[in-house]
Amino acid sequence: MNPTPAALKIGFGGMSIEASNFSPHRSGFEAFNFTRDDALMGRYSFLQPEHENYDAALDAAFTAIPLVHARSLPGGMVEPEVYETLKRDLIAMIHEHGPFDGFFFDIHGAMTVLGRQDAEADLARAVRSALDEESQKAGAPRCLVSATMDLHGNVTADLVEQCDLITCYRMAPHEDEQETKQRALRNLVDRLQSGAGAPHKAFVRIPVLLPGEKTSTRLEPAKGIYAAIPDIEALDGVTDASIWVGYAWADEPRCYATVVVTGDDAELIGQQATELAKRYWQARADFKFVAPAASLEECLAAALAEDAPRPYVISDSGDNPTAGGSGDVTWTLRELLADERLTGQDSLRVVVASVFDAPAVAACFEAGLGAEISLEAGARVDHVHSGPAELSGVVHSLTDGDATSGRVAVVRVGGVHAIITERRKPYHTRSDFAAAGLQATDFDLVVVKIGYLEPELFDLAEGWMLALTPGGVDQDLLRLGHRKIERPMFPFDQDMEDPDLGAQLFAARPHGA
Repeated sequence: MNPTPAALKIGFGGMSIEASNFSPHRSGFEAFNFTRDDALMGRYSFLQPEHENYDAALDAAFTAIPLVHARSLPGGMVEPEVYETLKRDLIAMIHEHGPFDGFFFDIHGAMTVLGRQDAEADLARAVRSALDEESQKAGAPRCLVSATMDLHGNVTADLVEQCDLITCYRMAPHEDEQETKQRALRNLVDRLQSGAGAPHKAFVRIPVLLPGEKTSTRLEPAKGIYAAIPDIEALDGVTDASIWVGYAWADEPRCYATVVVTGDDAELIGQQATELAKRYWQARADFKFVAPAASLEECLAAALAEDAPRPYVISDSGDNPTAGGSGDVTWTLRELLADERLTGQDSLRVVVASVFDAPAVAACFEAGLGAEISLEAGARVDHVHSGPAELSGVVHSLTDGDATSGRVAVVRVGGVHAIITERRKPYHTRSDFAAAGLQATDFDLVVVKIGYLEPELFDLAEGWMLALTPGGVDQDLLRLGHRKIERPMFPFDQDMEDPDLGAQLFAARPHGA
């Protein structure tokens, strides 16, 4: 960070998690990493001089006041005491360090807290109130709030009202995470430096709820829809344009797609927001899974064909921990272990990543490398879809893993290499497998709990299918049992009439108002 004090004083804080309503997992204190001070600012590589994307001009424009941020891997609903602790700490620090010129509100948008609706809007309202109180006490201009979000967030008019600026990722997978946060901060600094104040905001709710695996920006129609945003943003009178797909595995009235356009020309941003929303609505039936999607049985038939390319990757999508799955659903592992084509003498080499079960890992370490072992693993948290997997095989590898996984054991049953971790762990990169003592490219078939493949797995896969497996983030939304979403909603109501996609406008606030 630039050590020279700058005129603008900007606070940083927030809370970030995707939280599935359909997983029995609960996200407690152990799930969250609370950061403050330099650790918090380390979230933003564009403000770190040692990074190649360092933005020196932006860094020099303000003095950062890092407050507190809590982040978790996606998981089940958040325990209320975790949320209330973060909220209490953040508000106390705003009062301690305020007033501020600007506030950088770093959230995800898909946080579901047990017993509460629209948690991000509740947090934003509390932040807004505390910031306004400090500004009023000091006789200072009203603090501007800029929110940065994931495009899989759920956005309500209430949340938009509390924030002066709001934007989200434009790529799924989220290769533009840092670019988005940089844009959110730059927009905030620009509005403060110019004295323009808060812009107008145009909000449109789109009654469509689709899983991220159907809305990847690698493919049409999402690719083309999101590609239209820079041209809108370049229009005179427009500050930012954003589209949220929404988070399909929450069950709240706020679950739907959203468009928000901000800027100084109220009529223009309203028109552009409606046009973007219409384009999304008209394409609703054209969204397809990012890979060929089928039952696990059909995926295995393709993967085990003699001419199948290697390595072949199958996404065990129903228990994807980076979408909110518990990470210990055993349904797919049990199916693989029951398949003699995979456990027989002449089977292909298969790796399954992963289930977490600390006692099972401990048993493997006690038995030792190369030992024959029989144990149960998984389904300690999510036993809704199947019970523990019974593994009778050989301890293939034992490692210390990494900071996320804890210790890791791999048990081989025939050709199946089952990765067992002490803690919830997504497997997205070659280094994830290396930390388990494996090389992903050594296997004919790689089964990983994920939806669309992250870049390294995408590049590694010579063949790929998405298995429609059960779990807390089941891709088949119609069998999950949503009860609280606002109906009609596509795809739950296939024959619904065209909705009103007129924009709700929030008036600008001049600087100092």
